Amino acid sequence: MINKFSKIPLYSQLVDILIKKIETEMQPNDKMPSERDICQIYSVSRTTVRLAMSELETAGYIYKRHGKGTFVSSLNKDKQNLMDNYSFTDQMRQNGKVPQTKVLAFEIIESNHFVAGQMGLEVPEKVIRFVRLRLADNVPMMVETTYIPYGDFSGLTEEELSHKPLYDIFKERYGEFVEVAEEQFSAGLVKEKEADLLGIDKGDACLNLKRLSYDQFNRVIEFTLSVARSDQFIYKVRHLRQ
Repeated sequence: MINKFSKIPLYSQLVDILIKKIETEMQPNDKMPSERDICQIYSVSRTTVRLAMSELETAGYIYKRHGKGTFVSSLNKDKQNLMDNYSFTDQMRQNGKVPQTKVLAFEIIESNHFVAGQMGLEVPEKVIRFVRLRLADNVPMMVETTYIPYGDFSGLTEEELSHKPLYDIFKERYGEFVEVAEEQFSAGLVKEKEADLLGIDKGDACLNLKRLSYDQFNRVIEFTLSVARSDQFIYKVRHLRQ
């Protein structure tokens, strides 16, 4: 319990108490007690509670949904590290989860200047555009919009994408290998369409990703824009002294 005579600040003591409660008694997406309830349970002020909750949110233990309250996130040890592996399917399997893909759109279009510029294509040049909802253990994780050169992968079908990872299709059907993948990450707020697909609220925090995948000949064979749930993913980097 809170020791009001300790030299450790009250909010810092409360952080430790709530972390222990989250780790031993609660599950991801459980709703946290309200600020008022926490004040009463631990006999602390609203300011102390808000400071503690802010630190827990920054540390990734909780997340807020506007108008609905505060919830337990997947703890850092269980979150998916976006730097571990650029294959969603492989990443989920490595973490003991069952990956699933739902293809929401599949079409052949002529590239605009933005897409062509990213992929090093002429304008107009045909590309295959598809949108996928990626899930793990039936939990929506991210929405991906992908463009690949039609000339190189004209035989690709929507059915294939529903049952096989894209990089396996590249390798097994077309003899293409992803040698290098460049990814950019930025924080954002989820829009209404993606919010509905991900089962979260419009305006909730998300991670925006842009990925360019290059084959063995240094050609871009994949351009993907993704929206990932911030309560399910972390971005972790290790810096080494040169």
